[in-house]
Amino acid sequence: MEWKTSQQPVAYDEALAFMDERVKAIHEGRAPECVWFLEHPSLYTAGTSAKEKDLLDSRFPVYESGRGGQYTYHGPGQRIAYVMCNLKARQKAPDIKKYVRDMEQWIIDALAEFGIKGERRCGRVGIWVVTPEGEKKVAAIGVRVRHWITLHGFAVNVAPDLSHFSGIVPCGIAEHGVTSMEELLGRAVPMADLDEALKRAVVLP
Repeated sequence: MEWKTSQQPVAYDEALAFMDERVKAIHEGRAPECVWFLEHPSLYTAGTSAKEKDLLDSRFPVYESGRGGQYTYHGPGQRIAYVMCNLKARQKAPDIKKYVRDMEQWIIDALAEFGIKGERRCGRVGIWVVTPEGEKKVAAIGVRVRHWITLHGFAVNVAPDLSHFSGIVPCGIAEHGVTSMEELLGRAVPMADLDEALKRAVVLP
């Protein structure tokens, strides 16, 4: 497994091109699996289930992503983890649902290192926390599989501008808000600290 970290924001098209090429290389046995930590410039992405009405204000560029899910926001202060993992090589019977559950646990375990209790919710993909204002999402998940090799992954809100989420209905869920590690803890969390926690907590099939 290669761990790759980009220190500067990565254009979305560039990230998609990298994932496409790496998945092809993994499939052909030319490259190892990869987890890529990065940030994007502010943008919205539309998953395969995105509904046009959920794009409320296209203040940022909008990209068709090809991943599962609906609309989401990416931007500075958000840790993206793109995971290119060969499920066929790791599992006797490739199981995408198990892969997503493992990814949820991975995020939950990493957040626990900071004293944040992340939780699953039935029917709502992502990681949720209970706040005085109600349940809020702290991490989003969206995956795609090609040749039983995964693309895309998850996004943890470390310290993004939360007002940028108001241009969409995040993941099609209007009744619950979004939050960040910074908002929950009342202090800044260095991105590198989360990266190290994610490496320690990694859960893959």
